[in-house]
Amino acid sequence: MGNAGENIDYALLLDGLKAEREQGITIDVAYRYFSTNNRKFIIVDTPGHEQYTRNMITGGSTANLAIILVDARTGVITQTRRHTYLVSLLGIKHIVLAVNKMDLVGFDREVFDRIVTEYRQFVEPLGIDDITYIPLSALDGDNVVDKSDRTPWYEGQSLLDYLETVPIDQDRNFTDFRFPVQYVLRPNLDFRGFSGKVASGIVRKGDTVMALPSGKTSRVKSIVTYDGELEYAFPPQCITITLEDEIDVSRGEMLVHPDNLPCSDRNFEAMLVWMDVEPMDTSKQFYIKHTTNLSRARIESIRYKVNVNTMEQLSVAGGQLTAGELPMKLNEIGKVAFTTGKELFFDPYHTNKQTGAFILIDPITNNTSAVGMIINRLDANQFSGDSGQPTIDLSKLGIDPAHHEAIEKVCKELSNQGIDIKLIK
Repeated sequence: MGNAGENIDYALLLDGLKAEREQGITIDVAYRYFSTNNRKFIIVDTPGHEQYTRNMITGGSTANLAIILVDARTGVITQTRRHTYLVSLLGIKHIVLAVNKMDLVGFDREVFDRIVTEYRQFVEPLGIDDITYIPLSALDGDNVVDKSDRTPWYEGQSLLDYLETVPIDQDRNFTDFRFPVQYVLRPNLDFRGFSGKVASGIVRKGDTVMALPSGKTSRVKSIVTYDGELEYAFPPQCITITLEDEIDVSRGEMLVHPDNLPCSDRNFEAMLVWMDVEPMDTSKQFYIKHTTNLSRARIESIRYKVNVNTMEQLSVAGGQLTAGELPMKLNEIGKVAFTTGKELFFDPYHTNKQTGAFILIDPITNNTSAVGMIINRLDANQFSGDSGQPTIDLSKLGIDPAHHEAIEKVCKELSNQGIDIKLIK
């Protein structure tokens, strides 16, 4: 069922669904694996149509680089802009704009240059630093694996050469050590370690680390793996850390360096992509899954929704939306304020993707309702509107600061039981 005439239709390698082959479009996310002498690759083929935005977010969430295909005949279109905005939202640092079907425009350099100029003007406000432009004819293999004789004016690398050499080793955060504890390993009386994946940063044997939320510190006694002990560990290694002191640490807590702490808060703002067929219910309490932590979360307010085709911010205050249009629906993107049942330990997504990402889970259906990218923490006075949540303002009540910690503990205990109280110090 190919659409390439007598030639091999390579799209069929990735379009596995019958509906995809019939319509000639991508619907589901397809993963294909291959390797060269220099690198191993995973190709994630994601759909470009607006109704499959959630599929593109799913596929792009783990990508190091995005190849955005442009038809040389049509140039930069609405779909190109939408793809680029989603790539920037996901924090992908490298983009290849592959101007395909150059054979249909006679390998005209002016056509290529016009598309590059138009794309550069569009992408400038998004702050994506590394963008490479390559003219292609995928059907005939021009500039895909080898440089083509039909584009003598193009002086750059072929697509595969670029993919083999693009520097991605510094894309991870090696500065801020974050180790979400996944499991407490206790095989016998003589061993107690904390297992998990290094989310970011580097930890060395002998380092002083702090356990959150308790704030207790200790020194790293050993870094254990299946293959033996290590002197240091870095992302994305899976390790077990043993400490010199017997401090209480359990799943969902985090080990960090005491001089480099993440945000620790119950209130934050995030960009949210709605993934569920059922529209958002702002009165519902969701589960939030962040690193290895699971808590209750409530949506305080929707700041605005984004038109992914124009990147326009739509809000009630601006007059573009009515109040009835505000709750988010499938594939919609917006900026949302959250309150969680207990403190989360996070960094802004743009500085640390591993600790800045989360998912919302519907407590009734267990569906993934949304995925989110944290922007930053919020103070209580930054919430707009009254959510009906009980509030205790300690400063106005004149309560002795020595008792604040005890009151916080009571409120946290109530929160774990589903009764949320907002504390203002």
